Amino acid sequence: MWARRTVVTALALAGVSACARTQPSKFRSYDGPEVTQILVIKGDRVMHLLNERKALKTYKVDLGFDPVGHKVSEGDGRTPEGLYRIDRRNPNSTYHLSLGISYPNAADIAKAKALGKEPGGDIFIHGAARKNWGKIGTPDWTAGCISVTDDEMEEVYAMVRDGTPIFIRA
Repeated sequence: MWARRTVVTALALAGVSACARTQPSKFRSYDGPEVTQILVIKGDRVMHLLNERKALKTYKVDLGFDPVGHKVSEGDGRTPEGLYRIDRRNPNSTYHLSLGISYPNAADIAKAKALGKEPGGDIFIHGAARKNWGKIGTPDWTAGCISVTDDEMEEVYAMVRDGTPIFIRA
C-alpha cells in the first residue's frame, strides 16, 4: 500500500510539474544587440527598436484615439511627439506588460498650463487590454499610449532598458 501511494504521489507531482513547465512566462530573456533608441513614426503607425541606426525589430502600433498632433492635455486622446525616455516598467500592467514614457517634460507642462489645462501623464508602450471594452482591434484605441500585441510586448519588454531614449514623430 505504501509503495502504491508513493508511486501515485510521484506521478501526481510529475503531472503538476509538467503543467507548470508548459505555462509560458511573459518574461523573456534577450541577449542580442542593445536597443539604443526607439523611433515611433505616428503617421506610419510603426515603432522601430534601433541599435544606433540599424532596426533590430519593427512593430505595427496603435496610438491614442485622436492621434494627429502632439499631446497637449489630459484626455485629448493624442500620443505625444518629441524626445522622451523609458523611465519605468510595469510587470503587472492591465495591458499585459508596459514601459513608461517620461511624458510630460517641462515644455509639455508649461504648454498645458499656458492653456489652463493639465498635461496628463501615464503614457506607456503596452500590450493589448485584458478587459475588452469594445475598442481592442480597432485602430488607435488607446488614451494616448503606444500599443502592440501582447506577444510583441513581451519582446519589447525584454529588449528595452530603462533610460532608453524614445523619439516619437508625426
